[in-house]
Amino acid sequence: MRNSCLWIILFFSFTTVCAQERKYTMAEATNGLRQNLAPSRLMQLEWIPGEQAYSQLTVTAEKKFVWEKTLLPSGKKQLLFRVSNMSWQLFHDSTLRWMPVFHWLSPTEAWFSRDSNYYRCSFAADGSVNYSLWFHLPAAAENVFIHEKSRHAAYTIDNNLYLRNSNGNTVKITNDTAAGIVNGQSVHREEFGIDHGIFFSPDGTKVAFYRMDQQMVSDYPIPDWSVTPAQVKQIKYPMAGRTSHQVTLGVYDIAAGSTRFMQTGTPADQYLTAVSWAPDGQQVYIALLNRAQNHVWFNQYQASTGSLVKTLFEETHPRYIQPRHSISFLPWNKDQFIWWSERDGYQHLYLYNTGGQLVQQLTKGNWMVNELTGFREKTREIIYTSTEASALEKQVYIASIDGKKKERLTTVAGWHDATISTNGLFLLDKYSSETVPYVVRVSEIKGKYDQQLHSSPDPLKDFDRPVIRPVQLKAADDSTILYGKLILPTHFDSTRKYPVIVYLYNGPNVQLIRNSFPASGNLWYEYMAQQGFIVFTMDGRGSSNRGLAFEQATFRQLGTVEMEDQLKGVDYLKALPYVDAQRMGVHGWSFGGFMTTSLMLRHPDVFKVGVAGGPVIDWRMYEVMYTERYMDTPEENPEGYAASNLLTKTKNLKGKLLMIHGTNDDVVVWQHSIDFLKACVDNGTQIDYFVYPGHLHNVLGKDRVHLMQKITDYFKEKL
Repeated sequence: MRNSCLWIILFFSFTTVCAQERKYTMAEATNGLRQNLAPSRLMQLEWIPGEQAYSQLTVTAEKKFVWEKTLLPSGKKQLLFRVSNMSWQLFHDSTLRWMPVFHWLSPTEAWFSRDSNYYRCSFAADGSVNYSLWFHLPAAAENVFIHEKSRHAAYTIDNNLYLRNSNGNTVKITNDTAAGIVNGQSVHREEFGIDHGIFFSPDGTKVAFYRMDQQMVSDYPIPDWSVTPAQVKQIKYPMAGRTSHQVTLGVYDIAAGSTRFMQTGTPADQYLTAVSWAPDGQQVYIALLNRAQNHVWFNQYQASTGSLVKTLFEETHPRYIQPRHSISFLPWNKDQFIWWSERDGYQHLYLYNTGGQLVQQLTKGNWMVNELTGFREKTREIIYTSTEASALEKQVYIASIDGKKKERLTTVAGWHDATISTNGLFLLDKYSSETVPYVVRVSEIKGKYDQQLHSSPDPLKDFDRPVIRPVQLKAADDSTILYGKLILPTHFDSTRKYPVIVYLYNGPNVQLIRNSFPASGNLWYEYMAQQGFIVFTMDGRGSSNRGLAFEQATFRQLGTVEMEDQLKGVDYLKALPYVDAQRMGVHGWSFGGFMTTSLMLRHPDVFKVGVAGGPVIDWRMYEVMYTERYMDTPEENPEGYAASNLLTKTKNLKGKLLMIHGTNDDVVVWQHSIDFLKACVDNGTQIDYFVYPGHLHNVLGKDRVHLMQKITDYFKEKL
C-alpha cells in the first residue's frame, strides 16, 4: 500500500513538472493570445440603453448560447432569448454557424446582421421575442452606420454614399464618377484619430460625410501576383512634400433631399478633423489643421447653408498639434463642451462654451488623459481614464465639472477599460495586469455595490515561462526615465553567457511597455527565452503616452534620438555579466523596421544580426500626414531627411541583415525595400531578403506563423 501511495505521489509530481515544462509551439507563440491561449472573456458585455442593466452572451452547461440581461443592483438575471430559438425562427433548418454581434436600439429592441441582411429582435413585456428581417443591403455595401433613434442606415458602395431611410427607401446621396473621389469614408490616411467618414446628427435628420478628392495625387502601383499575367492596382499615395488630397465635408438633409458643403475655404490641402455635431443638429464643428500641422482653427458652421458662423478659438505650437478627438457637449448644458489639447505639455480636457471662451481646464498634471468615459448628469461629474497613477497604467477617475473634486475609481494596478451605465450610476471595469489575465467588475460609482463578474484562469500556467524583470534607465539626455523589460532565458543560469535580441518600435503613437497581461508583452519573446535567448524591449523618447516633450524629442530628426536611447539600453545589456555582447540581435517592424535598419547601418558595430520588417527606408517616400508632422517637408528639412535616408548608408553594413516586406503593402510601399536592395547591389553589400506575396503592411493569419518561424530561424542560425 505504501509503494502504491509513493507511486501516486511520484506520478503526480512528474505530471505537474511536465505540465509546467510545456513549450510554446510557433503557432501558439505567434497567434496564441488571439486564439487558444487568450484569457477567457465575457462575450458582448454592454450596457442596455435607458436601463440600469447590462446584457451579455452566455454559454449554458449544455453548450448553448443565450442572451441574458442582468438588473442592478439586484443582480437578477432575465433570459432575453436563446440563440437556437432565434436561429430556428429566422433561418429554420439553417442554424447560425457563428455568433452575431448584437446592438441595442432601445431597451426593448436590438439588431444584428448576417451577410447583407439586417435583423431586428423585439422583446415584449410578457418575455416573448419577435425576430424579423429588418432590411437588406446590397452585397457591395460597406461602412454601414445605423442611427438608432431615426433607424436610418447610411453606407457606401465603391466611392459613393447611400442612405436607406426608415421608410425603406434608398437614396444615392453622392454621384461622383471619377475614380479619385471618395465619399463617406475615412480620410487623411486615418491620421488624427479618423476612422470613419459618416456622421449622423443627434436626431438623425441629417448626415455629414467626408468627400475626398484625390485626383491630383500621383498614382502608385500595387501588383497583384494572384492572377496570370499579373495585374496592377493603382492607389493614390501622397508622399511627403508632394501634392496631397483635398477634403471637404458635406451635410445631407434627409427631409429636404439636398446637400450643402461646409465652406471650409483654402488652402484646399488642409486637414479636417474632430468633426462634431451641435446637440440640436443645426451646426457642425470642424477643427481645421493646416498642412504644416502647427495651427488649428476650431470652427462652427451652419449645417443648412454651409456658411462659417465663427472661429471659436485657435491653437498653435512651434512643432506640431494632433487634434484627434471630437468634442463632447455636457448633457446638462448644451452650450458647453469638452475639448482635448496637449497645450500644457500633456493631453488634458478643457471646458469651453459655444461662444469660444475657455471656462476652465478640467484636468491638469504631468500625466495623460486616455479616454473620456462618460458623464454623471445628476452630480455634474465626468469620468475618464488617465496615466496619473503610472505611465505604465490606465486607471479610471471621476471629477467634478468645477474642478474642485477628483477621485480614483479603480484601485487595482493594471490597464483598465471602463464603460458607464446610461444613467451614470454604475461602472463596468475590464482590466488586466502583468499577473492578472482578465477581470471584469461591476460597481456602483457612488455606493457600496461591487461585484466581480469574471476572472479568467491563467491560460499560460502550464508553460515553461521566463523570469521577466522591469527595467528603468535614463535616456541619452541623462534625465528622462525610460521603461523597459528584460526577459531572461528559461532555466536561467547567471554563470552562462546568452545571446540577446532587442525588440523595438520606438515610434510615435505606440507604447510597448505597460502593466497588462502577459508580463512579457508578447509570447514570441517567451518562445525565444525557451530557445535560450535574452529578449530586451524598451520605449525610448518619441514613443507614446509620456507627454509632448517626450514625444517631440525626435522632431525633424526621426531615427536619431531614438537610437541614442536604444543604445543606452545596449549599454545596460553589455554591463550584465550573463550577456554575450558579441551575439546581439535587433528586430522590429514598420517604424521598428526603420529603427532596426538604422541601427545596423548607422551603428554597425553594435548588433551582429538584424531583422527588419516593412521598414521605412527613405522618409521622402512615406505619406504626407505622418511624415510632415514629425519631419516637416523635405524642402524645409533637407538635413533631417538626409540623416535618416538609409539608401545612402548601405556601405556601412557589417552584420547580417534580413529584410522582409509584403508585396501589397500600401502603408510602407514595397519600393522602400526594393530601392534599398538596389542600393545594396550598387555598393556590393550583401543582405538577405524575403517577401510575402499578397500581404499588406502586416503579415497576418496562418502566414504569420511562417514569418515568425523565419525570423526565429535567422536569429538561431546567425547568433
